[in-house]
Amino acid sequence: MGILLSKESQEDLLERGYSRRQFGRISALLGLGSAAMAASPLLSRTAAAKSAAGAGGKAQIEEIQSKVGMVRLGSNECWTGPFPAAAQAGAAMVPYGNRYEPSDLRSQLIQTVSQVEKVPETHILPWPGSSDPLSRTVVTFCSPTRGLVTADPTFESSWRTAAWLGVKVTKVPLRAENKYVTDVKAMLAADPNAGIYYVCSPNNPTGTVTPLADIKWLVAHKPAGSIVLVDEAYIHFAGAPSAAKLVAENKDVVVLRTFSKLFGMAGLRLGLSMARPDLHAKMMRYDGASQSGTLSIVALATGTSSLTQSAAIVERRNQMIAAREETFAHLKKRGLTYLPSNANMFMVDWKQPAQTMRDAFASRKVDIGRSWPIWPTMSRVTVGSAEDMKAFCAALDQIMV
Repeated sequence: MGILLSKESQEDLLERGYSRRQFGRISALLGLGSAAMAASPLLSRTAAAKSAAGAGGKAQIEEIQSKVGMVRLGSNECWTGPFPAAAQAGAAMVPYGNRYEPSDLRSQLIQTVSQVEKVPETHILPWPGSSDPLSRTVVTFCSPTRGLVTADPTFESSWRTAAWLGVKVTKVPLRAENKYVTDVKAMLAADPNAGIYYVCSPNNPTGTVTPLADIKWLVAHKPAGSIVLVDEAYIHFAGAPSAAKLVAENKDVVVLRTFSKLFGMAGLRLGLSMARPDLHAKMMRYDGASQSGTLSIVALATGTSSLTQSAAIVERRNQMIAAREETFAHLKKRGLTYLPSNANMFMVDWKQPAQTMRDAFASRKVDIGRSWPIWPTMSRVTVGSAEDMKAFCAALDQIMV
């Protein structure tokens, strides 16, 4: 297996405590050429799918096929596609698919993000989704001597990346007395010398928002040389204040966004990172601009248009909230406990093994989400359309006869 990391990046990794034996894993993680084929299933479903001819790819295909014809409430996807105007913008690029960049669409996206988020263009990078920059930050700012701190439960991709690299992971449980909001003070106390403090807000899977004041506190009190990584994949569903403001203030913050959620572009693969240029430069040195610089022109055009649809964003958010609140009312009527959420997902406690309930819903053509080890009796359920949630409630009534 060839190591495609530059000499500079290899020297940086060695200085921070990585070993040469880990270079192949880092190359695989960041998708550098043939090394990507060695990626472990620990990393993500995407990593398994990269080797479609192998067992991982076969399992991926079988899982997809098993969900055909089901009400899909398991992956936090939006119940509908891109906004009509955004879809038209993307479709208009298809005839130009023979060109890598027919009209500098990448720059147009960056300019639009800058205008909407009030962040300098120099602080914005687009990506094919947000998985790459999430893993990339772990490589860049964590090491065998500086760990990762997260809430528990939260989005597990950072855990998988850290485990793949032998980085210490510290998980701080979400607590009822804190309304299941990420406890930033407990995170800092749990590891005062971590490389990354990862805050997913709204959190996946709980949908709880970490107040911007708490994130500011963590930034002000964290150790030197570390960063606060704020994953805002679901921010548009919450309408909450963004940590992008801290990026504009040149703080030690990296903010991640994806177009996969409210914008309905999960299959188009587009995301963003916002950070100070020197932080981005550290993230980019392992493979230059190969990931950020080569993006689908259809995704770029669709994403750029999506950001400007302010009225449609509010309308879609309100549609989700209405479906979510009706579902909550039904759960309450059935005597089930759930966690209040500010995003398009929620956790419900079945008081029995979550997998048993997931199987029961699947037998009724409704696919709900997974559980987390810390809460084995709770499932994450995506909020779909009003019709989707009626189907969920109907299946629940059949199960709880």
